[in-house]
Amino acid sequence: MASSNCSLIILLIEALLSLSSITTSHAARGLLQLPKFPNIPSLPQPTMPQLPTIPNLPTATTLPPLPSITSLPTLPTANTPLPSLPTLPSVPKMTLPPMPASIPLPNMPSVPNIPTIPTLSPPPSN
Repeated sequence: MASSNCSLIILLIEALLSLSSITTSHAARGLLQLPKFPNIPSLPQPTMPQLPTIPNLPTATTLPPLPSITSLPTLPTANTPLPSLPTLPSVPKMTLPPMPASIPLPNMPSVPNIPTIPTLSPPPSN
């Protein structure tokens, strides 16, 4: 049932998309059949002013040198032994007492009978 609903939705989407492409093609044909428009005269190109020069920008030779790190901290190597993990305290094991066998289990209620609605069957064919 779900697959037929899904295929019906996909079919409707495809139908809508095909109808929208038909109207698009009609609009394009209508635009192609319009009379020619008069030529628009070209406008003069504006002249751009020169950008001002900024003399205060530092150049590569006037930048201060980067600080140098003379002594790097030493990193631990693989040969350094790792400290041992602390021992965890032991946890006592939990045990449950055995269930007594003489106590009966409670009775489960039964499912009630639900009356059914009679249906009409078609008459037999001859």
